[in-house]
Amino acid sequence: MGSECQLVIQALASHHQRANFHCGQSALDRYLHKQARQDEKRRVSRVFVATTQDDPNAIVGYYTLSSLSIELNELPTELARKLPRHPIPAALLGRLAVSLTAQGLGIGRMLLADALKRCLAVSDEIAIYALVVDAIDDSARAFYEQYGFRPLSARARRLFLPLKSVQPAP
Repeated sequence: MGSECQLVIQALASHHQRANFHCGQSALDRYLHKQARQDEKRRVSRVFVATTQDDPNAIVGYYTLSSLSIELNELPTELARKLPRHPIPAALLGRLAVSLTAQGLGIGRMLLADALKRCLAVSDEIAIYALVVDAIDDSARAFYEQYGFRPLSARARRLFLPLKSVQPAP
């Protein structure tokens, strides 16, 4: 995949070649191969895929978004004391993966930016306090932390990023 290829990020569709995707994490591969379409049909998760203009059927990366509530006691105390005493609305970036052939090209960063952009757009209509991620391993955790994600409660791999920290000032 050349650096001149234009990346296209869109909702998963039937023409996308899910079976050919391999990222090096069997759980993430298996999800896209076997579960993603079912989650879409059940409306429990939205799947967005990255392809190139040169090969619009081949998936070079993907991520999932769904809704989530954060219990107030899971948030750091300095944030929790400023919020109402009920579960806080959030979006969950449940999975994010880049194919082995496209790793190291910044596609993960572009997928994360696209997910944040979608969450910000929706947050104009429906309240979303933060984007929450479940990092699959320490490497993924380090990836998210470089963009400002912080640990959520005692779960070492569940991280969050308040949307107000990425939203441009009015």
